[in-house]
Amino acid sequence: MMAESSIPVDLFNPGQVFACMGFLEAAEVLLGEAECGFDWQNNAQTHFRLKASGVENPFAVVLKFLTEAEVIRCAPIGYTDSAQNQNKKSSTDSEDEDETTLSRNLSLSESYPNREGDRTALPVQMKTNEAHCVNLTHWADGSSRYDFKLYAGNRSAYGIACAMLHGTREKPKKKQAIGDIKTRGVINLWVEQQDDLIKKPFDVLTLMGGSFNFDPRGGWTALDAGYSPNKHKHHGIAASPVVELLAALGLEHARPHEYETRQIRYSVWGHLVPPILTRPALACANMAIPIRRFRFTLALSGKNKVVTFANEETNQ
Repeated sequence: MMAESSIPVDLFNPGQVFACMGFLEAAEVLLGEAECGFDWQNNAQTHFRLKASGVENPFAVVLKFLTEAEVIRCAPIGYTDSAQNQNKKSSTDSEDEDETTLSRNLSLSESYPNREGDRTALPVQMKTNEAHCVNLTHWADGSSRYDFKLYAGNRSAYGIACAMLHGTREKPKKKQAIGDIKTRGVINLWVEQQDDLIKKPFDVLTLMGGSFNFDPRGGWTALDAGYSPNKHKHHGIAASPVVELLAALGLEHARPHEYETRQIRYSVWGHLVPPILTRPALACANMAIPIRRFRFTLALSGKNKVVTFANEETNQ
C-alpha cells in the first residue's frame, strides 16, 4: 500500500527545493519505495508531491522522526574534542555556541573521509530508538562535488542541527532552572503548530540565529545593508528550521550544478520519479519528463556563504 500527499513549495527558494529532496531521502529511509515530483499546473501555487510505502502521510512521518531524533556527531578514529578546543578561536561573524548544555554523543568511524577532523565541520547523524538514521554529511563526503558547506566561524553542524531541532534558550536568570526561549526549533513548532507544520512545513517561520544558510528568507545579506544578527542580538530573522535541516539532508546524495564560482543551477521535474532519477534531475541532467531550471548566486556574508532567491531560466 502506498500513501501520497503534497505541500506548497516556492520553486524560486532553492532551500525549499533542496528540502523537498530531504523529505524524499528521509521518506526513502523511514518508509521505502519513495517517489516525488512537482506540480506547477496551478499557477497560484506549486506543490511538491511525495509518495511512499504505507498508509501514513509521509510528510508527517518525516517531521515526527525529526522531533524524536538524537543528534550524533561523526568523527575519525583518534579524534578528541580537547585537542580541537586548544585551537578554538573567537569569532565575530557566527552566533555563540554553547554545546555544554547539549548532548555530546560522538561516533568514531574508520570510514570518515577527512582523517583529521575539524570540530566545526564534523558531519552529524540523526537517530531514533527505532534504529532509523539519516545523515547530514554532504560537506565531508570526500568527493569532488561542490561541498555546499555554507556556514563558517565557530559554529558546528552539531550545534546548528541541535538549534534547528530544539531551538535555543537564553542564559537562566536568578531563580530560573532554565532560561527563556530564545529561538524555536522543529520540536517547538511541532508542539505548537503541528497541523500547519504538516500541511505547509516551509511556511511555518520562526526567529532564528545561526543556521546552515539554506533558507534565503533568513539571508541578512540580501540588501547588503550592513546588518548583522550577531551584532544586533535583540533582533531576529524569520526563516524555517525545517528548510534548514531537510535541505542539508537533501544534498546528501544530490547536488545542484555549480556552473561558475558561486553560480548554481538546479532543476525541478513534473512527474513522480524515484530517488535514483531525482538526484541527477536536481543537477540539471536532461530527462524525458517536463523540467524547469533555475539559477541563483551564493552570496557572501563574511566567511559565510548564503543561498539567495533564484531566477528561472527561459532558454531550456
